Amino acid sequence: MRRKIPSTSALISFEAAARHASFTKAADELALTQSAICRQVAGLEAFLGVELFRRSRRGVKLTEAGLAYARRVAAQLDAVERDTLAVMSQQGAQNIELAVGPSFGTQWLLPRLAELQRQQPQITVNLSSRTRPFLFADTSFDAAIHFGDGEWSGTEAHFLMRENAQPVCSPALLAGRAQLSAAELAQLPLLQQSTRPYAWRQWFGHQGLNIAQDLSGPRYELFSMLAQAASHGMGVALIPPFLIERELADGRLAVANGQSVPGEHGYYLIVPERKVESAALRVFRDWLLQAALAYQRENATPATPR
Repeated sequence: MRRKIPSTSALISFEAAARHASFTKAADELALTQSAICRQVAGLEAFLGVELFRRSRRGVKLTEAGLAYARRVAAQLDAVERDTLAVMSQQGAQNIELAVGPSFGTQWLLPRLAELQRQQPQITVNLSSRTRPFLFADTSFDAAIHFGDGEWSGTEAHFLMRENAQPVCSPALLAGRAQLSAAELAQLPLLQQSTRPYAWRQWFGHQGLNIAQDLSGPRYELFSMLAQAASHGMGVALIPPFLIERELADGRLAVANGQSVPGEHGYYLIVPERKVESAALRVFRDWLLQAALAYQRENATPATPR
């Protein structure tokens, strides 16, 4: 059955006219005549049976239906353009669409991807930010790096590392001391990670302390936000050291107490079952597991989940 879809030329002409609120400017952009834009838009309106523009001597203005349709058409044309450019850019390359948490992707993965690029120049890893589980069938993702317990229906999970978060703060809060005791940390503002709401309670409990205000303090969604707040002296934060390597190295942050609490959850590479035979994904998986193992060895962190 023939699809109920107008011509691409009509949609492109309509989107340009809607964006500029002018047939003349749309014609200039598309290297067409104004009458050609008028014909395309008129044909689209006839196809839809809906008036998209109101014409007057002062120009054209989108109707309410036209405004709503223009937004949808623009989004779909952008998506088609992105997909087209992706196909054009491949030319024998192997692309991997990877969903990853923004802090892990920016602070740990990206600094190491250059090595993969040198080893496997034919493989391109495209990163998109995702902080929550999703259905692979509803997305274009080939794999994900996810923090959790590794349970994800219809997938293979490969353990990478645990967080082992430590208290960190601005060196100014240490006032020249190497570290602070747990009791002293309890007197400072506690910066909270909204997706790890009980992190401070677990940390203090591991030190044998019951702190009344362990759930209090400003909350931030991302570790990168926590790091920024801590570096500006707003309080002390629990952050995995591998997410703040640069901040620790350049002195923007300092370890306030060396004690960490290994959590039950960790970071996993999640691969949907339908993708496990992908040659490019296998190469990426092997490289990523080796990079995670090398980091664990260098930093004496546990290599396997309990």
